[in-house]
Amino acid sequence: MDFNKEDLRKIIAEIEPADATAYAKARERLDSLVKPPGSLGALEDIAARLAAATGVVYPSVDRRAVIVMASDNGVVREGVASAPQEVTAAQTLNFTRGVTGAAVLAKRYGADLLVYDVGVDADFNSPGIIDRKIRRSTGNIAKTPAMDEGELYRAVGVGVHAAYAAKDAGYDVLGAGEMGIGNTTTASAVLCALLGYETDEFIESAVGVGAGLTEDGYIRKVAAIKKALRLHKPYGMGPLDAVRTVGGFDIAAMTGLYIGSAHKRIPVVIDGFISAVAALCAARLIPACKDFMFASHHSDERGFGLAAEALDINAPLRFGMRLGEGSGCPLMFSVMDGACAVIRDMATFDEANVTGEYLDNIRGADAFAKPRGGRL
Repeated sequence: MDFNKEDLRKIIAEIEPADATAYAKARERLDSLVKPPGSLGALEDIAARLAAATGVVYPSVDRRAVIVMASDNGVVREGVASAPQEVTAAQTLNFTRGVTGAAVLAKRYGADLLVYDVGVDADFNSPGIIDRKIRRSTGNIAKTPAMDEGELYRAVGVGVHAAYAAKDAGYDVLGAGEMGIGNTTTASAVLCALLGYETDEFIESAVGVGAGLTEDGYIRKVAAIKKALRLHKPYGMGPLDAVRTVGGFDIAAMTGLYIGSAHKRIPVVIDGFISAVAALCAARLIPACKDFMFASHHSDERGFGLAAEALDINAPLRFGMRLGEGSGCPLMFSVMDGACAVIRDMATFDEANVTGEYLDNIRGADAFAKPRGGRL
């Protein structure tokens, strides 16, 4: 699939912020419902943001899909992962069999799972895997750039066109998932580049144990990231060049997914650490992309909090999860569904025949309420 820098520039020029008028109307509707103002907390914030993203006061997330970008990473040769590289291919197939964590949760909560091969070091013969392979694995970032510029833009294009295809298929909401042994290493390196973390102390603060490294494995992981950052010096390059030098095809494709979702005005859910780093790349490149992003769970992977802080987002679900794959997205879809039900199905004070002193009292008390979140 051809996609280049000029294609991306055209898309960026067409992306607009979310609909402020729809947001205001949604807030007005939420404040008129038969409840104390703001008493449904984050559900009200989510409903209003969904209205802004979609441009309708009564949004829907009935049709849902988690899009999984799968790719291998050459940096595994540095001994940075607890699992062998072959697990990427095995799990990519297992998504289509419905037996991975993300697949089970997607089925349970009524979401489709769309699996893209953007760089797995294996060949598949499976109709359930969408073949968009750039090449078999990225380069070892401790020795070479992860990819060249042409490969970078092709990978971003995979994500952009995945969003377009999902829109054409009628999906209301998307989730960003990934699969790739070694990708917490590449995500940590990209995060350090975006945050300007050059000292050993700060780099170490951004690197976690991934899928369960031993102490020796963690030491090798930190050393590989430091080596890559010293070699490529991605600081100040811009988010896409950081991905090109020390990232992965999965991160590039998810960055494109966020961009394509914003272009087509589809709400998109951030899963855990790796998809949050990709979200930060997209938001740094195009700030309006953030209007269409919804965080799901607060990943236990160490760097997630740093990425979330840089994005200025709050992940409402705190389950101690750190699986990745897009596993948090179906859970968030169910929360979003609840938010849509609230704004659509609850009665207003007038409809519920609640008037008089009670209504006057709670409206008066609203002046003393803590300011609500959910900024547009």
